[in-house]
Amino acid sequence: MGWTFTPSVAEFTAAAGGFLDRHPLETNVLRTVCGTLRRRGPDAYGAQPPVFGWWRAGDEGAVQAAFLRTPPYPPLLAPGTQQSSRELAAGWEGPLDGARGDADAVRAFGEAWRERTGAATRVVREQRLHRLGALTPRSPAPPGRARVAGERDLGLLLRWHQEFARDIGEPMPGAERVVADALRFGGRVLWEVDGEPVAMAGMTSPEDGAVRVVAVYTPAALRGRGYAGAVTAAVSRAALDTGARDVVLFTDLANPVSNHVYRRLGYVPVRDQLVVAFG
Repeated sequence: MGWTFTPSVAEFTAAAGGFLDRHPLETNVLRTVCGTLRRRGPDAYGAQPPVFGWWRAGDEGAVQAAFLRTPPYPPLLAPGTQQSSRELAAGWEGPLDGARGDADAVRAFGEAWRERTGAATRVVREQRLHRLGALTPRSPAPPGRARVAGERDLGLLLRWHQEFARDIGEPMPGAERVVADALRFGGRVLWEVDGEPVAMAGMTSPEDGAVRVVAVYTPAALRGRGYAGAVTAAVSRAALDTGARDVVLFTDLANPVSNHVYRRLGYVPVRDQLVVAFG
């Protein structure tokens, strides 16, 4: 049967829901994006409509691979097979400047794309998906306390999200809607010292039993004081308090400091991810 494509999040989740359920950690980002599109509509990430796809080896076979794309972001590939990734690259219509997602799937896709187009693959970022085991906050904690961000923090959160996006080198279109959506379910936590925010961390909506920690940020002048670890521990606890079955996060493998901080908090590796550019 091969790949089936649709612009409909409802059709995608109906067809690929079993596959997503079999890989709840590895497909957490896909599930989060689907939830956002259901809440905010098909233009949640930009004016161009999203594209979803799922792959079966035969007409009656189970779904074995999936992807989605929300322009301007490159396609996001879930774990699949060598065949599914190569077939996706072979049948892709239109230009493409990169891919992201499961490391094995992205490598196979990139190789097939190179064979088809001649475009070389450049690794932009190597990441690792982690799952929270036993939460072990730093003791003693740094000075300060955590609190859930509210509407009065909107300006600060927008500025910090823009700075965070610059730091990681990724665009964040529609940051206002992202932050406003998060505030509706208590999805941003601040660490304060003497009433002044010094760091933030976020979490995705508690859907499908898994929550992802996102947007961990400390302004450059305040780093090295333990604030990032403290606010990450606080948002991880908040995620657990929602009843989440799993709490996950991604680390940049080029940043040994953050990887060490998250390991100390109780996060354990699950699977590697890649962001690549073509050209």
